[in-house]
This record gives sequence, C-alpha cells and structure tokens, in this order.
Amino acid sequence: MSKSWNWRAQREKRAFLALSDGTIARGYSYGAARDTVGEAIFNTGLTGYQEIVSDPSYAGQLVTMTYPEIGNTGMNAADMESRGAFLNGLVTHCINPPSNWRADEDLSSFLSARDIPAIAGIDTRALTTKIRDAGSMKAFLCVTGDISEDAAVQQAREWEGLDGQDYASRVTCDEAYAWDPDGSLTQTWGIADALPKTDLNIVAYDFGIKWNILRHMRLNGMNVTVVPAQTSAADVLARKPDGVFLSNGPADPDAVTYAIDAARELIGKVPLMGICLGHQILGLASGGSRFRLKFGHHGCNHPVKDLATNRIEITSQNHNFAIDADSLAGSDAEITHINLNDNTVEGIRHKSAPMFALQYHPESSPGPHDPSYLFPRFRELITSA
Repeated sequence: MSKSWNWRAQREKRAFLALSDGTIARGYSYGAARDTVGEAIFNTGLTGYQEIVSDPSYAGQLVTMTYPEIGNTGMNAADMESRGAFLNGLVTHCINPPSNWRADEDLSSFLSARDIPAIAGIDTRALTTKIRDAGSMKAFLCVTGDISEDAAVQQAREWEGLDGQDYASRVTCDEAYAWDPDGSLTQTWGIADALPKTDLNIVAYDFGIKWNILRHMRLNGMNVTVVPAQTSAADVLARKPDGVFLSNGPADPDAVTYAIDAARELIGKVPLMGICLGHQILGLASGGSRFRLKFGHHGCNHPVKDLATNRIEITSQNHNFAIDADSLAGSDAEITHINLNDNTVEGIRHKSAPMFALQYHPESSPGPHDPSYLFPRFRELITSA
C-alpha cells in the first residue's frame, strides 16, 4: 500500500471542524494543509463528488457529503464542471483511494493541487442532522493545528458569511470567450454521435457557469459566447444574440445588483433563460424578492412538479436562497414549478415577455433525465419569438 494511503498516517493528521454554535467535530485532514472558514452545508448525493467540488456555485461553502464512502471513483478531466475547484472545503466520513479505470488522480491530490482543505473521520450523518435542525451555519476548518478550538469557534462567528456577498464576481471568467468552437469539449466521454449543426447564437452570463450547461446548449444547436458576470445589457445586445442565458452561481442574489439591473433591461428585448442564481436574478428583476432557506437544497433527489402538466421531475439542486412565492403575486412573473418537499418556487416565466427560469439544474443527470426538455424549450422560445 502506498504511503499516501497508510491509514495510521492519515489519522495522525489531526483536524477539526468548529461550528459557530460551539460544536466541534474532530477527524483527520487531507487535501491542502490550510485552515479556512465557510458556511457548513450538506449534500445528499450518493455520488458525483467531482461535479460538486468543481461546481463554482459551492464557493464560500464547507460541503459535507452525507454518503460515507468518498474518493472511490477518483478524479478525471472529462467529468469536470468548470476550470477548477471553488468550494472552501470538503467534509467526509471516509476518504478512499480510487478504484476506477477512468481515474486520473485521487481526490486528496486533486484538492491539494487547488489549495482546498478537507477533513475525514467525521460523523457526517450526525453533522447533517445538526445542520438540518439548526440550519446552515458559519464554520472554521482547522487542519494545521495552529489554532485552538475556542479560537476557531470565535473566527467562525466573526466571519462575514454569505448573506449580502457578491461571489459571482469572484468565480466568473476574466473575459468573454466562445464555448467549444471545435466541439471537443462537448463531444466528451459517452457522446459518440456527431454534434448537430448550430443555427442560433447565445450569450451566456457566467455567474459560476457549469460546463454541462454549455454542452447541453451546444447539443441543441446553439453557438454560445460566455461573458463575465458584470457585462452590461448594452454590451450583450451589441452582440445581437438570438437568446441570452443567465447561469448558476454562488451566494446571495440580492448582492449581484449589476446582474439584476442587466436582466431588467434585457427582459422583453431578447428571449431569456435562467438556472439557479440566474433564476433568482430573473425573479428579482421581474419584481419578486428572495429569502434564505434554512439549510438550502443540495442534492440529487429533489422532486419538482411542473404545474402546467402535473409531471414530476427528480432533480439536482444546489442553492441557499429562493424566490418568495408571495412576492410574485403582483410581479411580472408567474410560478411554473414547485418543490414537493417544501413547496418553494422551482420555476417561473414572464407573463408577457419571452423568459423562463428554473431553480434546479436540468443539465445534471442524477440518474433520470427528467428535466432535459428544458433546453429544447429554450430553443423553441427563441425560434417562436
């Protein structure tokens, strides 16, 4: 057995997670040897940890995986959702060596190379129960041993948190770029057929965009130009797009005021689609308001109902905020989808302009492909406008 997977050596790397309420969860470290703060949340997915650690929407968060066995499938270039890793830290029960022919490297090495700390040996189900009951909370992850438990709790309490913070500007691209002009990033492992011809030009706002969203648009015959989060509506319209997409992203939609202003100006001038943070931005631009969920929606098994068809979709989700249903009563938007776990808003459309948005992730495939119709719907919205 290699030295990196010597279990005694692993457990000698003592580490702990300090929650702002004073709770201490002790374990051992892997990944980067760096202490950090973040918002402690949990994700109920049984697999897909690579997609989670490479999803920019997790910026600012310490992600607890409720499934105990993590690391088994390793990491590989084909399954990345972005250019890097953006979460503040990872919390797991076990960290295992990879046993998968597709693996390029192990999870610990991947995190170390990207300066992301992690802790294992935690009772993640007990931690999940605590977060579920008390709500998401600020936390401090200590892997260096350079700070006491009491001091870590105090630093967790003093951290500014995610409310009122613009994280989209921290994870967005530096400049506009064309997505996958030669098709090589779309036609990855598992997609063998020739790509369809493109006949629509889309501008996509990058608030933390996932690559599989871009793949789905390309698979539906769309050329996509990705632009930074703070791009003005005037600059977008100057590109003469057939449609505009507003992406997922991290933290508080109220703080992304420039994006709300841009969305408000774009509504009615070009067909629009939004996902996750993009959904919230379009909801705010249409006259709604947002609120914070107690512990967020993070997982691959959330049931969503399409109110027009009564069809139920099993969906993948990752968000801490949601649009207030009551706030939409006098707005320009109406509710199209609801979450069957808590009746929160999962989809909206504009009452008069070509615009719709979803809180969940139709590009993710948590087993089912239930929401995959939504990208063809965007195409239909454009071609019928």
